[in-house]
Amino acid sequence: MKLKSLGIAAKWLFMLCLPLLLLTASIGWAANSLWLYKYGFDKYNVSQTTGLADSELEKAAAGLISYFNSGEDYINLTVVNNGELFELFNEKEVAHLKDVKGLIWLDYWVLLGTLIYVLAYAVISLLWRKRRYWHRLAWGVVGGGGITLTLMLALGLATILGFDQLFWQFHLISFTNELWQLDPTRDYLIMLFPQGFWYDATVFCALITAGLAIILGGVGGGYLMFTRRRATS
Repeated sequence: MKLKSLGIAAKWLFMLCLPLLLLTASIGWAANSLWLYKYGFDKYNVSQTTGLADSELEKAAAGLISYFNSGEDYINLTVVNNGELFELFNEKEVAHLKDVKGLIWLDYWVLLGTLIYVLAYAVISLLWRKRRYWHRLAWGVVGGGGITLTLMLALGLATILGFDQLFWQFHLISFTNELWQLDPTRDYLIMLFPQGFWYDATVFCALITAGLAIILGGVGGGYLMFTRRRATS
């Protein structure tokens, strides 16, 4: 009885970890995607807003990605504008980026923790060599995929219907200071990444997460359908 209860609890934990794994993976991809940064720069005419050449914007994006994955507490990023070298971010922006880096590393740790559990559960289930454990794994994948799609649908609706409020609440919850309240007329960080960019990034992350959930759910569902047909044939 205790073993059965542990098995059920392990499967539910697996299903709950799967959405976290897929979402944190998509966020990690977005934070490290030079393509996404360049897409935002082009779409929102950031070169015109900042006066920086496209090559300098790409340099800034690469510098941010490098900083997020480094052991440095504070970023020191210089670019060239009108032939002059200057530091891109002021003290307030540098301090805020340290807070942002903390969130990105939190994402990494959640990604790592959920990945370890999901892989361990899957490997143990597959090595058990008993069909009911393979079925339990498949149902867990289908269930986790369903939970993920439900959450991404809710996120998508919230983004479409009220992204401004969602964006505001995210900052209030995520940060313990007001460093994120920047001036779009003089702070380069908000010039580089206007609110429209974050709307697009949220949609991209939701779509990637949902796509991965559909793929995994399809694999799990396909296995269940195959074994059911095989059992009835």
